[in-house]
Amino acid sequence: MSGTVSGALLTVQGLHHWFGGLHVIDGVDFDCRQGIVKAIIGPNGAGKTTLLNLIAGSLRPVAGAILFDGRPMAGRPAHEIAGRGISRTFQTTRLFPRMSVLENIMVGRHVRLRRGFVAGMLGPAATAAEDRRCGEACMAVLDRLGIADLAHSDAASLPFGRQRVVEFARALASEPRLILLDEPACGLNPRETEEIGGLIAGIRESGITVLIVEHDMTLVMGISDEVVVLSYGKKIAEGTPSQVQADPEVVSIYLGESDA
Repeated sequence: MSGTVSGALLTVQGLHHWFGGLHVIDGVDFDCRQGIVKAIIGPNGAGKTTLLNLIAGSLRPVAGAILFDGRPMAGRPAHEIAGRGISRTFQTTRLFPRMSVLENIMVGRHVRLRRGFVAGMLGPAATAAEDRRCGEACMAVLDRLGIADLAHSDAASLPFGRQRVVEFARALASEPRLILLDEPACGLNPRETEEIGGLIAGIRESGITVLIVEHDMTLVMGISDEVVVLSYGKKIAEGTPSQVQADPEVVSIYLGESDA
């Protein structure tokens, strides 16, 4: 079946998760339509990153369903979910420091490679051809994000803002249909945050769906089509940015939240 009944690319239904006795995700439901930017916001401890980890396969939900293009994903291993078309970035950069930028991007491409036993049977020429195609595809991603000139630079030597862009490139190298961004503006200055906002807008324009967790409300409200608000693991609001900003419960939760 292509898509859910609602036509959503991603559907989360009655999701629950506990850490010990702490109920961190409590009956969360939402849809994410194809080709939009949907933000998940809420105070610290609201369960935002846990929700992304459940979708990405890093955690197995206690209860509930996660459907991607109509197919159940909850509890499937992370590599299988990545192969189905969901990629992600993290709050802290997770680049391989002893690899070049291009090599880091090629790691993100591995879910699209066919090498292994069959490639070995076909011989080194087939493997070399696949390596060449992989490199070309990764260079195209770097060029698309405007950092092709950094391809052979040491990833660990780059400024933090550039490392963030490299992480975007690695996530895009797997040709995802949905990309999960966990606080992409964390640690960035205003100019770098504006650049990240432009990259996210470009990702959406290319047809890739974006689900973003972010504390920078200027960024969220500027790029999002829809917003989900979590508080203590529960969804308390969902709608357009203007609808969410006008919701009295959301306003009351964010009063006094200096890091929201």
